[in-house]
Amino acid sequence: MSRGLRLRPAAALAIGGLIAAPFALGQEPSGPPAKDTIFARKILMGAIDMNMDAIETMLAPNGKLDAAEAQEHADTISIMLMSFPHMFAVGTNQWQPGADRDPATDTYASPEVWANFADFYRRASTASKLAQDASNTKRLDEFRRLVGQLRAACNGCHEKYMKTN
Repeated sequence: MSRGLRLRPAAALAIGGLIAAPFALGQEPSGPPAKDTIFARKILMGAIDMNMDAIETMLAPNGKLDAAEAQEHADTISIMLMSFPHMFAVGTNQWQPGADRDPATDTYASPEVWANFADFYRRASTASKLAQDASNTKRLDEFRRLVGQLRAACNGCHEKYMKTN
């Protein structure tokens, strides 16, 4: 099985649960409740972050680089970023300034995501491509450069589309 098609057991279970949830709850197949989608995208972003942290730890001055593992992390990030914008159904646009939020199920996505969805989608696609390119490069200097660009792309998207309070 190719590197990019393997799923870790926990990820496979989570994805399976998300797919089955609307049917198990007796809902229409049009989609799960907004809070479940928000929770799912938070899990996905957390997994992207863990993979990115693993790469950046390996690339740190005292880090121990395992090129194959770093490239697998980059491949995983690429796949997840392809999926990420699809988890922003209009019904999940629930940001309310000053509201008490449950960190697990309430959104921190700015309404700007939906107002500028084409830009949001483009940014996720660009970041996915950077991660894919990093996963395929054979040169360490190129890998470092692409990971740096990926971090900048992630930070730029967060600055524009994520609320922090």
